[in-house]
Amino acid sequence: MSNLLQYITFTIVSLLFIVTLFMLVGWRWITKQIMRKTGKIILTDSYQENIMELMPGLRHMGLQNMIENSLRAESGTVLQRPLTGSSKKWPDLESITFLPVQVSPSLVNGDEDVDLSITIGPKAKKPMKLNIPLMISGMGYGVGLSEQARLSLATAAYNVGTAINSGEGGVLPEELNAAGKYILQYSKAHWAKDTEVIKRADMIEIKLGQGAIAGMGKKVPPQDLPGRARSIMKLYDNEEAVIGENFFKNQTLRDIKGLVDELRRSTDGVPIGIKIGMSGKIEQDLDHLIEMGVDFIVIDGGQAAMKEAPPILADDFGIPTLHGVVRAVRHLEKRNMKGQISLIVSGGLLVPGHFLKVLALGADAVYVGSAMLFALSHTQSLKAVPFEPPNQAVWYNGKFRDQFNIEDGIKSSEKFLTSSVEEIKTALRAMGKHSLKELSKKDLMSYDELTAKMVGIPFSFKEMEDNKRGNDG
Repeated sequence: MSNLLQYITFTIVSLLFIVTLFMLVGWRWITKQIMRKTGKIILTDSYQENIMELMPGLRHMGLQNMIENSLRAESGTVLQRPLTGSSKKWPDLESITFLPVQVSPSLVNGDEDVDLSITIGPKAKKPMKLNIPLMISGMGYGVGLSEQARLSLATAAYNVGTAINSGEGGVLPEELNAAGKYILQYSKAHWAKDTEVIKRADMIEIKLGQGAIAGMGKKVPPQDLPGRARSIMKLYDNEEAVIGENFFKNQTLRDIKGLVDELRRSTDGVPIGIKIGMSGKIEQDLDHLIEMGVDFIVIDGGQAAMKEAPPILADDFGIPTLHGVVRAVRHLEKRNMKGQISLIVSGGLLVPGHFLKVLALGADAVYVGSAMLFALSHTQSLKAVPFEPPNQAVWYNGKFRDQFNIEDGIKSSEKFLTSSVEEIKTALRAMGKHSLKELSKKDLMSYDELTAKMVGIPFSFKEMEDNKRGNDG
């Protein structure tokens, strides 16, 4: 028996040696044969039977469209595209640049501080004051993020002196305690409306719509929302979590104004505002909101994202964030409301340059959503990949949510906000400014002539009017 085992072992080792030797010596020949066979098939097969027919097909259809249409064919239901907004190219902020000071005036020294503090709802009885103009956007507990993710974001917001938005999910008691400034998103659902929660909010945002899904609601089936979130959101065992399309049956403008007034009485004067998706009727929408007496307005552009959204709503509704903010600021100025009603902008704003450009265009603050989510997950997303998508580390029902480390989440979120703030301060110093309040549209220009004309800023190829007058004089 022993001799037999030795013989078998020797045979296997010998065969492995021969195969390995053949591969080492003959790999070029093997590769050449494979390439020759493959090339012959590709270059001689009928185009109708050729595997490379896929190339023009994909070029025509697009890989994402092909995959999404295949998913439609498989499911027969409305697609919910995950963790993304629109996939198409929208007019954006990239062609806009800042004007650095060179000769006069002088730069601000790097060791001099720059004031970034802001006030939201200056006419409210209790305005919300923040150290920085970046706020964490609404990404709700249960319907979106896990408990660990929400607590990480709330603590990071407190540490850097900014506010966090509750989103449309439930409100964790621990989150309220961890956050410094808390924005309650008053959504079209029955939860997160307790008197205690409302009274503890530093600002209340009535959500009428958003960029990624217009104003449509959603339903979360019980199997996708197990555990603690059900009790926080006061859901029965087999009850769907329903976010509706309207607050009231046969909803009217008077109904919404009544809600604004009711919340103002209930909160003893914190800023009350409304969030809308940017639309082609943005001026008309703003007029309605002004008449309701809101303290702030949130406008969410067409590039906005959310946990999941039907592609048709994400891709084919709304207007670009750039267009929306320019039109909104102009209209508020026309109505003499700029500086009285705060304007908060979101939607496709991903890096410090985007944040500062929108502020220069006239926004009072910026919501950071998708970028914040990636910063939160940071290296912890590697716990999910390569066999699961990164979002499985932070979603409420994510497969790796229990492995998410809160302290690491706080650290990466806080560092992202701190880094972004320091970049913004550096940019302001390069423009010779000591305060965000000194920034305006006059500090911008564009290398795209159409964008320059639309925004009302200089085109970089033409001499600026101020320079012309100075030279002529």
